Amino acid sequence: MMASGTPKKIRVLIVDDSASVCQALAEVLNSDPDIQVIGTASDPYVAVEHIKREIPDVITLDVEMPRMDGLTFLRKIMSQHPIPVVICSSLTDEGSETAMAALESGAVEVITKPKIAAVDFLRESAIRICDVVKSAASVRVGPSRPIPPKIAPKLTSDAIIARPASFAMLKTTEKVVAVGASTGGTEALRTFLMSLPEDAPGIVIVQHMPEKFTTSFAARLDSLCRVSVKEAADNDSVIRGQVLIAPGNRHLLLKRSGARYYVEIRDGPLVCRHRPSVDVLFRSVARYAGKNSVGVIMTGMGDDGARGMLELKEAGATNIAQDEATCVVFGMPAEAIKLGGVDRVLPLGSLAHEVVRLCR
Repeated sequence: MMASGTPKKIRVLIVDDSASVCQALAEVLNSDPDIQVIGTASDPYVAVEHIKREIPDVITLDVEMPRMDGLTFLRKIMSQHPIPVVICSSLTDEGSETAMAALESGAVEVITKPKIAAVDFLRESAIRICDVVKSAASVRVGPSRPIPPKIAPKLTSDAIIARPASFAMLKTTEKVVAVGASTGGTEALRTFLMSLPEDAPGIVIVQHMPEKFTTSFAARLDSLCRVSVKEAADNDSVIRGQVLIAPGNRHLLLKRSGARYYVEIRDGPLVCRHRPSVDVLFRSVARYAGKNSVGVIMTGMGDDGARGMLELKEAGATNIAQDEATCVVFGMPAEAIKLGGVDRVLPLGSLAHEVVRLCR
């Protein structure tokens, strides 16, 4: 029996038809002192029997399984007994498209299946997998809302881009909007971007997501929105009517040449436990756009983006945070507010209108 006052571990059920994936995932999750794997299931039917005996705090779910596919099972969970679900998918085009459908159906986050690879890859994968599961445990899918466990930051933006001595910046006619989001961000960004007019200011976005998945995510948004949405590529111009989303596993930085804003895609270490990192994007926007920019921080766990948003404000930007009531997880916005980097706190449905107004 757990000692009085000892924090309760996050109980996880792994659902995957691959025994090797179940074993690898269980080893990664059990290595975190805050997480306990309570069982594995080879398909949704076995998972249901597990859930009857003990309800997990989080389910990790493969989407391609025998007897019942993961998407069907996910929809049944969400309609009958909502439990936070993390999709565990392979790094394939088909897998990423299915993962996007799962996020739209109520999944909280997506992770890639752990692979045997270089030590650094495994270490970084373990960091992301454990952080995503902790994040999922704090998501409101039922009547209660657990307190999110604290995530210690790793590296700061200094690892990618130095903090400038001065933020002096000539005013330009064009504004740049920088957006950061994590848990719950895929659906929040869809709502935000679909509300924008086709001549909206140029937007650069970091959404915490694995590589490959951002390609499908951007394509899906592009099909729904009046603005053009694409996964950012090195040297892409930041222009009106276009949204650039950081590619998974790469940092996104804003640069400027004369009156032209463009982006740089860069490798590098995890910053604030993430790659791409919101802090890295915000620092670069503070440096190269300054008072010509608007910062937006949305739903997500942890504190990535909080320090960067303060730097944006110090550089003359106007910053907006999504409010607690409309956030899936009020972590990143809360940390930015706490540091004093936020000018306005607004519900999700008001963000697009306010961004357009500020950029007129």
